[in-house]
Amino acid sequence: MLEKWLHKKKKHYPSFYLEYLDLFKKKKRGRIQSTRFVAFDTETTGFNFDKDRVLSIGAVSFIGKSIHVNNSLELYIKQDIFNPETVKIHGLIKHGALNKVNELEAIKIFLSYIKNDVLIAHHANFDRTMMNKMMQRNGLGKLKNKFIDTGVLFKKSKHIIYQENLKHHSLDDLCKELNVPKVDRHTATGDALITAMVFLKTISRLDKRKNLKWNYLLSS
Repeated sequence: MLEKWLHKKKKHYPSFYLEYLDLFKKKKRGRIQSTRFVAFDTETTGFNFDKDRVLSIGAVSFIGKSIHVNNSLELYIKQDIFNPETVKIHGLIKHGALNKVNELEAIKIFLSYIKNDVLIAHHANFDRTMMNKMMQRNGLGKLKNKFIDTGVLFKKSKHIIYQENLKHHSLDDLCKELNVPKVDRHTATGDALITAMVFLKTISRLDKRKNLKWNYLLSS
């Protein structure tokens, strides 16, 4: 009965989501050095998973040490829900000149960009949950990609690759430790680029100490 229900439910998904799901069939994990990673970030109206909404999504992709900045993703999303208190952080106002898309179109573009590749985010559970909530509101399932959380990776690696006195693990802290410039901080695309650079510098240190393995990197 459960299999029939799942099959029936899958038929009602739009074609772009079904195509996304198909990418994970026979997905094989290759070498870390030749894998396409996507670092991404969201700017939101707040931190409540049920009440708040995603205002923008930024993402950059890279293979090896080459970040494809010219092929980055930057999306701004139309929202009826708005919190003026968060404008001071992300700078996004309700009625601005930015070209905005609705949630469903944003999801479609985002899934087309990330494909079945490994996603990287700082404190990834927040961004992943906000995206999953948005997808569920639009009648879709959850993200299927594997995740690497640079915050979790820091916790596991701090005694191996970081200074002994570094106790916190905010993105700003990691930027300072790894000498990563904070370009366009608190914009989705800017934070995605910073996260990508933090990750690359981290795995470079791990590689020198022979700690660069999939089961070490992956959060899920």
